[in-house]
Amino acid sequence: MSSEVKEVAGLQSPLRDLYSMRAAATVVYHGADLPARFSDAGMEHHAVRSGVGLFDFGFRSKFTLTGEHRVRFLQRIISNDVKSLTPGQGVYATLLSAQGRILADLYVYADADRLWIDTDVDLASKSMAILQRYVIGDRVVIEPSDLRAVSLQGPESRKGLESLREAGLELDMAALSDELCHVVAEFDGQPARVVRRSSTGEEGYEFWLEPASLPSFWTRATEAGAVPAGVEALEILRIEAGIARYGPDLGEDTLPLEAGLFNALSFNKGCYIGQEIVERARSRGHVNWKMVGLSFPQDAAAPSPGAKLRSSSGAEVGEITSACISPSLARPLALGYVRREVSDPGAHLDSEAAPAEVVALPFVGQDKTPHA
Repeated sequence: MSSEVKEVAGLQSPLRDLYSMRAAATVVYHGADLPARFSDAGMEHHAVRSGVGLFDFGFRSKFTLTGEHRVRFLQRIISNDVKSLTPGQGVYATLLSAQGRILADLYVYADADRLWIDTDVDLASKSMAILQRYVIGDRVVIEPSDLRAVSLQGPESRKGLESLREAGLELDMAALSDELCHVVAEFDGQPARVVRRSSTGEEGYEFWLEPASLPSFWTRATEAGAVPAGVEALEILRIEAGIARYGPDLGEDTLPLEAGLFNALSFNKGCYIGQEIVERARSRGHVNWKMVGLSFPQDAAAPSPGAKLRSSSGAEVGEITSACISPSLARPLALGYVRREVSDPGAHLDSEAAPAEVVALPFVGQDKTPHA
């Protein structure tokens, strides 16, 4: 598990009463109080890799940008291209400082009359405040949304969608052909939105609903065969998939290119905050640090986030940010940053836990082919 899961108070989920008797424990995950597990994290992990798992995504928060200048405004602030989006499309992006460091990461979804922003609960107020700071003479209104999300993740998640269509969910399946596509839907006569997004390396779909609709949706999804899963399994799955998360892997000291976030960057849209630093790093051809995957011997313990990595000469060359014991590969895995000189797959490093080998990410892809 990553060190980001902490036993402190957080935003409570509308589903809390429904699953409080089933969940083994609750923890705060990115600002929300959520189930750590419902049964066994390994079993829940297997359900997602082989079938379909159901997650409470109460750790995600939404807000909207409306007004005639919303696209022009956001285009000059965030790191990816918003102007090219048509209604029903989305993009991953970062909010950067003037020094090119990551202040927040987020998803932007274009609608006919607004832009939806989706980010972690513990980044939402920060992101809104940063954007509000740049609203100078722009006709833009930034407002929080009450919508909350649950997610189906797994190779059988599309079949889960079909089952839910027979149980009160109305949507156009054809509109969800590509990653980050989204469509207005209806559940039990109430408005909803369905977003195609993988958070595990498997096919995935998020359902944005009014809080009052969540318990009924959760019940019908489990009746349709989706296996409830907690954040312990989600952490393992996202590490296996090589997905960096803000907090453990990304932060205000991180450059997007260090984290390999090429899918969050546009190199031809023009100026935005931090763009000069990003372009300088790209034109130089490399950054000094790089996020990599690290594989450990099967009998080793999972390393601790923050553990240092050393070269054969004993020089400190990196640090682990997230780690888990992988059920897919039956060994400890980790994400971490290392000096570019030792970032190629096959490089051997030492850690306080055990020897480590740099491997290509993801460790496990959507086709469930091991990469280590």
